[in-house]
Amino acid sequence: MDKLLIIDGSNLLFQMFFGMPARIVNSQGKAIQGTLGFVGALLKIIRKVEPTHILAVFDGEHENRRCEIDADYKANRIDYSMVNEAENPFSQLPDVYKALDYLGINHIEATNCEADDLITSYALSFCDDTDIVISSFDSDFFQLISERISILRYRGEKTMICSSQYMIDKYGIYPNQYAYFKSLVGDTADNIKGAEKIGIKTAASLLRTFGTLENIIKNAESINRPSIKKSITENTDRIRKNYELIKLERNQIIQYDKCDLEFMNTNKTTTEVLKGIGIK
Repeated sequence: MDKLLIIDGSNLLFQMFFGMPARIVNSQGKAIQGTLGFVGALLKIIRKVEPTHILAVFDGEHENRRCEIDADYKANRIDYSMVNEAENPFSQLPDVYKALDYLGINHIEATNCEADDLITSYALSFCDDTDIVISSFDSDFFQLISERISILRYRGEKTMICSSQYMIDKYGIYPNQYAYFKSLVGDTADNIKGAEKIGIKTAASLLRTFGTLENIIKNAESINRPSIKKSITENTDRIRKNYELIKLERNQIIQYDKCDLEFMNTNKTTTEVLKGIGIK
């Protein structure tokens, strides 16, 4: 069966740019640590997954529709347009694109949505007849896990591919409950505030009992713990708004057919790629 690897490109670039031990420059004094890390990680991910098809998706610069739902959404994020080049991962994005082109990997920037939405639309469009592996540290993708969709979290030798069993073992819930789960507990990375008094264990327990977010809300009076009952009752609007922010759906028009994403593994090394694009 075909296997499509979808790379959350901005996520991987940030991970590598800030995860490298030091700023690395080439013989011309050009900073390349983000590109070096990205290419090295990408090649290791490819060797692990052995995909027949690959797509890399990056966030673009545009208005975020989720900010219309909640003005605080991602308000804690750095505005990189105000950051100097030495500390800005996006300064190395042109070289990352050159590397992907050199490897024959299609890439796309999200122009009217978040990369998450575009990645979700590709994954759900192709998963009927294709195994999908999404490479990202964004936990929102956990809600997409199914028999055909898994999430790869790159950590070098500790890289993990997360399946439904991972969700059960780690959180005690099923993947299709994860958006409900995060709606209850919130997400500090995206500046989403959860309901007071509801932590990871409580949220999982509520979902095991009631199944869905709406069932929790509708049955709040039957919750035994007074503090939790009060929190659900007083935070109903917030919880529902959180779900709107967190839920991923197939809602974007996709640019590529699956045949456009075919990948021929050339077994190139990181050094060969960097030399090939003229930055080593």
